[in-house]
Amino acid sequence: MIEKQNIEWKLSWRDEYFEYISAFANADGDKIYIGINDKGEIIGISDYEKILVNLPNRIY
Repeated sequence: MIEKQNIEWKLSWRDEYFEYISAFANADGDKIYIGINDKGEIIGISDYEKILVNLPNRIY
């Protein structure tokens, strides 16, 4: 998998990515992968449980 127009890789979550979600929702349903560096290597994130719980509640 490579990063391209409809796939974004991010090292960690930032609230500014809500703008990406909004743009992706208005496009073709693109994807944001959190915990992947610019080379496409999975590095993971330490607070993934917090993100999984809080993120869906903040998207409306």
